[in-house]
Amino acid sequence: MSLSSIRAKRELQESSKGIVKEEVHLPTETFNETDMLLYWNKYAMRLGDKGHKIMESLLMISDPKLEGTTIIHELPNGGSKIDFETELNGLLGYLRGHLHNHDIDIKIIVNESIEKKFAFTALDKFNRLNEINPNLELLKKTFDLDI
Repeated sequence: MSLSSIRAKRELQESSKGIVKEEVHLPTETFNETDMLLYWNKYAMRLGDKGHKIMESLLMISDPKLEGTTIIHELPNGGSKIDFETELNGLLGYLRGHLHNHDIDIKIIVNESIEKKFAFTALDKFNRLNEINPNLELLKKTFDLDI
């Protein structure tokens, strides 16, 4: 360290003291879970249209839950969490911009007990569709249909 480098360092410190950063206030409008889900699904469809099918399926694997401004999303394993984190900044930017709230954060939870239920038999398929629309049971009884 020479005297000239010490002098240059002091001059740099003194010149940086004069710079005052302007404080920026980002929007923090309130939003509800319905609005969040709407933009979440739009972002997933947008990725699907671009050909990013894996990320689209990770977004659609389960509906995220909203707690305050934190979005909690469950994924089935650590590998999908790593894939999800690669697109996390893009998703956060999209949601923050469209929901006008820059306090939004996403928390990823790995839940290995998430499993898809597949309907293999006709009875399984009917029961699954009946869960979605109970009117199918009425239709079956009205027209005396078999499964």
